[in-house]
Parts: sequence; structure tokens; C-alpha cells
Amino acid sequence: MRWYKRTTRFLCMALLGLVFFSSSDSKADFTFGEPVNLGATINSTATEQGPSISADGLSLYFSDHSPGVRPGGHGGADLWVATRPKKDDPWCIPVNLGPVVNSTAEDEFPDLSADGLSLYFCSNRAGGSGHYDLWVTNRATTDDPWQEPVNLGSTVNSTYGEAGPRILTDGLSLLFHDFLSPRPGGYGGWDSYVTTRATASDPWSAPVNLGPVVNGPDFDAGPNISANGLIMFLHSSKPGGPGGMSDLWMTRRETRDADWETPINLGPVVNAGNFDATPDLSSDGSTLYFCSERPGGFGSVDLWQVPICPLVDFTGDYRVDIEDLTILIEHWGTGESLCDIGPMPWGDGVVDAQDLEILMRDWEKELPDPNLLAHWKLDDTEGMFAVDSVGENNGIVFGNAEWKPEGGQFGGALEFDGTDDMVIAGFVLNPEEGPFSAFAWIKGSTSDQVIISQQGGVNWLMVDMDGRLITELKSDGRRPSSPLYSETPVTDDNWHKVGFVWDGAQRTLYVDDLPVATDSQTGLGGSAGGLVIGTGQGAFWSGMIDDVRIYDRVVVP
Repeated sequence: MRWYKRTTRFLCMALLGLVFFSSSDSKADFTFGEPVNLGATINSTATEQGPSISADGLSLYFSDHSPGVRPGGHGGADLWVATRPKKDDPWCIPVNLGPVVNSTAEDEFPDLSADGLSLYFCSNRAGGSGHYDLWVTNRATTDDPWQEPVNLGSTVNSTYGEAGPRILTDGLSLLFHDFLSPRPGGYGGWDSYVTTRATASDPWSAPVNLGPVVNGPDFDAGPNISANGLIMFLHSSKPGGPGGMSDLWMTRRETRDADWETPINLGPVVNAGNFDATPDLSSDGSTLYFCSERPGGFGSVDLWQVPICPLVDFTGDYRVDIEDLTILIEHWGTGESLCDIGPMPWGDGVVDAQDLEILMRDWEKELPDPNLLAHWKLDDTEGMFAVDSVGENNGIVFGNAEWKPEGGQFGGALEFDGTDDMVIAGFVLNPEEGPFSAFAWIKGSTSDQVIISQQGGVNWLMVDMDGRLITELKSDGRRPSSPLYSETPVTDDNWHKVGFVWDGAQRTLYVDDLPVATDSQTGLGGSAGGLVIGTGQGAFWSGMIDDVRIYDRVVVP
């Protein structure tokens, strides 16, 4: 059953921005959605960066870097915190951490421990080993104030500068990058390192470079590891990204003891500015916070967030239904990556109840398909317009076509009288320009009728004198071909899903998701005309039509 794996891989590349997957079949796929600015309450005309979200998602720590812009600051850069009562609530006005934590120097890039009792940051305040050092401030409970910060000491800090601390969930590993001057033995301008300790009361060990797979000759900084330790985000100036000075990248490993794999750029949707940096992952792996100077912000650099979504559409049909559930059940208890979608979006190595729970969140939902050019659900209840639910190509209803709000295969449908009823929409696509697919649900009992056609073109889908599905889309070159006929009648007054798919080399007709006719072609004739539902070069349709969809990709039911 590897067909659905391949289909899903294609789906991954089509979805909302970027889909991450590697060559290993043991890894699940997931998508990044559209980044969202955290808004004017959090962001200002100052430079906001270094976000750190608390484990419960109710506190957001960050630093500014514009002296005097935010009222209440104490130095060149300060640490701030914003809170909210619930995850769905808006953020409250940020509060400065005050003079006990913030100094008159630069205090930046905070990171909160999982228990909320330790806050790591970097600072160039007096009392350190170099220009920038790593510091920590602690508190007894989350209701207590932060105490006087403590330098992490000369084992961790050096004269080369340390910045961007990120404490792991267990509190026993601390990531950071060198800053200003590269440490000896490194691979580039800035490198990422890790220091560890046996227990929370033990001292930190000498830092270890994360190695040449993660670090390169460029700037590799801000490492942030997921709660399960298997995914790492960082910002880097590595070549191959769409940004400029800094892009967000991601790498993964099979287990906590395994090596990190080659980092992957998060792509042009996530990376949209000259500077995208300081990634921080929520504890549940559902949201990535970062800073960016992309357009649409309130200052030079703002804080943003982007959702991370597991791919629950295992079949690649952009619906979450019984077929997806069946595939998950078939792989229950295995490590099948396609179905391993929880609790983190990239899974945990086994298909179990956690994956089922995530699948059911999207049960019977229709997922967005960027290749769906037009979709007339025909669920309207009245009026002269058939609404295009994915675009602006609303059709005009002519004749006496009657809306049937509860009579369709999916919700409502439009009933055509076979005399003068039709729907005319604008231009959707030119058949000669590449692969596409057209589908509709029909219910009728009369033969020799047109279902979908194109003005100035030919009939895309129709039935012949015997009620069999055919298409007149064909090559119009030096050796014009003939229409493609199926042997499958569809005019038995029952609902049937009919479709035509052109992959650039073959024509295929479908009835009820099964191929009923196919042949090879050298191309298709073109037309720039509008789309017509219910008539064309032939008789008007008599019966009902529902759920008409046009894609600019190959859709295999």
C-alpha cells in the first residue's frame, strides 16, 4: 500500500507553505501554516526578538533591543514577559522584568525552563568572562519574584561570547551559540554548542560543538530542541534559503542518542524576510515562535508565530474520512510514519491512541487544496449566482434551474430542466497548458447531454446516445484524435461521480472513482473561454448536478 505514501508526499509539497520530510521512511510528514504577527500589544517600533513560550503557553518572554522605545526599560536591551489567561486569549501588555533581572547593559534572548523556575539569558553586564555571557535567574515558585541573576561560570562562558541559551525539558542540557568571535575548533562564524550536567544541582560540563552537520562555515545559531528531543530548529545564513542574512532551518534525529541529520530550510513562507531568527517551539510542538523583519510588522523586527500541523490526510484526497481511519487501524502498533502524527506533529515512533485522537480532531473535515482552482458546491438556496467556494469565479445561473437545498449528494444541488438551464462562469484554465482534473456529481436519466464544457472549446464531460460517459477534449494537432468513450452508462437516475483527468500524456475518464477509459494523447486543444455547467456543444442537461471541482493537478480518486 505504498501508493498512498507517494500521494501524501505529493500532497505535502502542495500544502500551505513547507512540508518537511526526509529520505527515511520512519518519519512522519507535517506542514507549516501561514505565519501570524503577534500584534501591536507585543510588538512595537522597537526590535523584539528571542521569544520563549512557557510550557503551559500562558507566558511569553522576549527581549527588546531599542533603548528608550519601550517605556520602563533599564538598559540597551531588556527582558520582558507577556501573559494571557488562556491559550485562546489575547496577550496582555508586556511587563519589564525589572532592575533585579535587567541591568543597564544589554540583557537578551531569554529562555524559560519547563518548570518555569529558571530563566536563562545572555548579557554583557559586568562580572562575566567575556563580552557576552550566559546567566540564569531563579525563583522558588512561579508566583515568586525573580532573584539576582547568576553567571554560569567560566566552564561555559568564555572570552569569545555566548548567546541564545535554550534549556532542554529535563533541565540537564543547555544549548547556545558562540557570539562575536568563534570558539577554537568551530566550523564557522557562529556555531551551536551544548553543555550538560548529571543533575540539576551539578555544575555544567565543558561545551561540545554540535558538529559539522549542524554547523558550517556560515552563522549557525539559536538552536532550539523539541520537548521529545527529536527535532531541532535554528537560524542560519547557510546557502540555499530564500532569505538573506538569516533563515530558519530544521534538523531531526531518530533518537536522543542519534546524530542530527542535514538541516532543511523551512522555505519561503516561513522565511520571508532578510532576517528570520531565534526560533522557539511550544511544548506540544504545535507552534513555532520566532522573530522576523518581514513586511507587515510594527517595527524593524517583530515576534511572529507559525502553526505546525500533522498531515492527517493519508490518502491525499484532502478529506479526513473512513479511508484515513482504515489506514491508521491497519498500522496500529507499528512505527508507520504516515500514521504516526502524535503527540508531536512528527510522531513518537508508534501508531496508537494519541495518533487516533489527533486524526479525530479533523474527522470529516475537508482540507484546503491549493490546486483546487474552482469549486461550485451548488449548495446555494436561492438567487442567480452559483458560488465558487475557493475563488472568485462565481457562476451565473440561466434559465429555470432550480435550487434543491437538501437534494444533493453533498448538501444541496442544482436541478436542470434539459431545455435552457445552465451555469456560466469565467475562465478557469486552458486545457492545453498542463495537467488538470474535472469532477462532478450527476443524477439524470436522459442521454446525449453535456455536463461540463468550455466556451469556444469543447465538451469536457458529457454522455452519448447510450448514456455512456465521454470526453471530447482531444488533440487538435496535425493528427487530431477522437473523443474518448467509456463503456459505462451513468444515466440510470442514480448519483454518480464523474471525472476527467489529463496528466499531460494520457486522458482518463472516471466513474464513481474508478477509471473507465484511458488513452494516450500528444496534447489537448486549447481554449480561453469561460466554463459552462449544464450545456455545451450538444443538448442541455436534464437532471441534477452537484459539487463541481476543477484542479490544476492530477487527482487520482
